[in-house]
Amino acid sequence: MPWPAAFGAARHKRVLPACDFCAKAIAQHRRLIWHFKGELLPDVCCCKLIVWESRFMQTAYTVLILLMLVSVSRLVGRVIPLPLPLVQIAAGALLAWPTLGLHVALDPELFLFLFLPPLLFSDGWRMPKRELWRLRGPILTLAVGLVLFTVVGAGYFIHWILPTIPLPVAFALAAVLSPTDAVAVSAISQNRLPTPLMHMLQGEALMNDASGLVTFKFALAAALTGVFSLADASLTFVLVAVGGLAIGVALSWLVGRLRSWMIARGWDDPATHVVFMLLLPFAAYVLAERLGASGILSAVAAGMMQSWLDLLPRQTSTRLLNRSVWSLLEFAFNGLIFLLLGLQLPDIIKAVVSHEPTLWPTLLYRCLDVIAIFLVLVVLRFIWVQSIWRLSGLLRRLRGKSELTLVPTARSCWLLTVGGVRGAVTLAGVMSVPLLLAPGEAFPERDLLIFIAAGVILLSLVAACIALPLLLRGIEKSPDDRRRSEVRDAWKKTAEAAIHALEAEEPAEAAPQDAAQAALATELKARLMSEYRHQLEVFNDSAEAQALAFQMDQLERKLRLKALRAQRLELYSLSRHHQIGDDVLREVLADLDMSEANLGHVK
Repeated sequence: MPWPAAFGAARHKRVLPACDFCAKAIAQHRRLIWHFKGELLPDVCCCKLIVWESRFMQTAYTVLILLMLVSVSRLVGRVIPLPLPLVQIAAGALLAWPTLGLHVALDPELFLFLFLPPLLFSDGWRMPKRELWRLRGPILTLAVGLVLFTVVGAGYFIHWILPTIPLPVAFALAAVLSPTDAVAVSAISQNRLPTPLMHMLQGEALMNDASGLVTFKFALAAALTGVFSLADASLTFVLVAVGGLAIGVALSWLVGRLRSWMIARGWDDPATHVVFMLLLPFAAYVLAERLGASGILSAVAAGMMQSWLDLLPRQTSTRLLNRSVWSLLEFAFNGLIFLLLGLQLPDIIKAVVSHEPTLWPTLLYRCLDVIAIFLVLVVLRFIWVQSIWRLSGLLRRLRGKSELTLVPTARSCWLLTVGGVRGAVTLAGVMSVPLLLAPGEAFPERDLLIFIAAGVILLSLVAACIALPLLLRGIEKSPDDRRRSEVRDAWKKTAEAAIHALEAEEPAEAAPQDAAQAALATELKARLMSEYRHQLEVFNDSAEAQALAFQMDQLERKLRLKALRAQRLELYSLSRHHQIGDDVLREVLADLDMSEANLGHVK
């Protein structure tokens, strides 16, 4: 009897299902039976369906628990003087304790696809492009040169200290340990780092996410295939990188054109446009990977391109909603990654020592290996920073150019060195290591790679927590006078543009009976009558006063809206002519958008 009929018969107690467990569970799972109705597969026991439902509910509960912990960890982080990533790792490890026993199995490919594209897209979106261009020399040397230097130096050291790890796999591990996390550094330093140095770390974190992960993929491919050619790899690296950048820019531009076309036809619903923005990083990543280019660089390029396309007209509500949604996603995804690291720690430790006869000596030796690798990474980073920074200063003096904004002292070099904290991207990358090298052959030392990466992340966070406050002791962050000046100039020039727009406003031809309204319009253009007077007239009980107040309200809203739009156009012009930076543009634009949103719907 086919299973749909069997279920129907079982419901009416005429036929028993395939197993006693299902017979006992039918009374408690009628909802499951009614839900599947005639869609059940033949020869499938209904107890398996109950198990599937149980697993689905367990997954849903796990996701809800993790999201709740992300929020609670933010509150705990305000009480405990520890960086938020460490609090979240500790919370995950506590949740994975045998007493609670929460276990999350991670699919490497799904982990990489789910977390990396939106995080890299958001980094590209938020990065101030003008500062990135001004500091392009130091940033490129840190993001590209230091990555290659680290891959070679740390790769050979890892292979030497752990001969069981093949050399290509050691290079892959060194590459995935290269990306840094500027968000964690900002949280630890509490925004006390000098502004140029913080911009360097932000630019490095944005660029070395891409360069490190692309190098990681090449090293991983060499480990999987056993074939590597430096010339071919260099050419392929350039093609893959350029292709990824081009695909990301092109796709982001097409989405921008599509949104402009929709806006021109009145399809400016904010939720629809925000959904397009949420799907864009995944689309850029998948399309680039399908075409053989770098999905990582594609997501970064799409985010950088979208920061320009975000200035589309009539998108005030969309921008406000978009900022809120992306802030939420960035906070949740970063928190989930560190929580998952904590959840994986017991399994990672268990996997590393599972093949050894003794537990604590083996674990001690592995921890010493992690410490040695971390120290080598720090030394390599300090050597590179010290050498390149002083060399760039020498070259600038020989060319007769001014010195960098930040003088390369020993303290600043150590700040840049300790500021190379590893974080979410490193974990996401190492979790993407495949389980099998070939059919039936496990990837060599995969558990050890994850253990080393997790240990380096923890050590870099702890080292930054200890060293950064000591290095920053006695340093009071000087006010960013240039930024303040740009903000003042932006407000001043946009206000002037608003005044000119109001002065150019021609009074409407008024009929004799509308003379009072015309006079009111002139007064509003001169002073934009105070809100208190408006409120007093609104609360007047007479119908005539209420009608007059309504007319005043509509006229005032129209004039304010025109002035705000003139300010926004002037702000865009200042940005296009590079008179203000992206951070100033975002700050002033956010205030203008909020002012326009407060006006509500204007007829």
